[in-house]
Amino acid sequence: MKQEFQIFFTALMFFTRIPCPTWLNYSEEYLNQSIKYFPLIGWIVGGSAALVFWFSTFIFPISIAIVLSMVSSILITGAFHEDGFADVCDGFGGGWAKAQVLEIMKDSRVGAYGVIGITLILLLKFLALQEMPIEMTPFVLLAGHAISRFASSIIIFKYHYVRENENSKAKPVAKKLSVKHFIIAGFFGIAPLLLLPSYNCLFAIMAVFLMTIYLGHFFNQRIGGYTGDCLGATQQLTEIVFYLAYVG
Repeated sequence: MKQEFQIFFTALMFFTRIPCPTWLNYSEEYLNQSIKYFPLIGWIVGGSAALVFWFSTFIFPISIAIVLSMVSSILITGAFHEDGFADVCDGFGGGWAKAQVLEIMKDSRVGAYGVIGITLILLLKFLALQEMPIEMTPFVLLAGHAISRFASSIIIFKYHYVRENENSKAKPVAKKLSVKHFIIAGFFGIAPLLLLPSYNCLFAIMAVFLMTIYLGHFFNQRIGGYTGDCLGATQQLTEIVFYLAYVG
């Protein structure tokens, strides 16, 4: 049990900015296993965004409550996934050969593709959340953050990590998931969907998994697998697809 706490807090430390216990012993083995809790981290991030939204509706108009909830999720994760999405926009938008794409994504500077991409996806996220019934928005936020992180776990489970340098920040968590850990991730990713009406949920699940299949195929075709940035982009894109499908 103590080891599982270590693994969970390792995931919390790696995927969020939330302070972790000082007794936590860092281990690459724990970091490798922490992917199974990636969707559970979505419960924390999505739940926090949901609470911020709910409290904000008592004080501000819905539009401001939505923006505050988006800000809270970005602060909790340190824009970890948004940064990955912007890098993917730059890499795949500005490069063609595998080496070009990987080199551009490694660059810490953000280019035109990244700026345009992150601006549009945040705007689309805001508009999608604005179109939802107010009483359902907190539950949709929780479910969206969880299932989108499970989508990233699917990419890890199915494809290979392609960066050759060992210094990459995503390298320690980029190994194949075992079937057992994949099932655990699936449980945490899908469980919050039970809070939503079944007819909306089914359509949204289909949209998320179709997007995941497409992204996995796209990344594999272009660069032979995935990078940490690809996982961040998968999380962002499947989250917005989940919201859009729910609204649709």
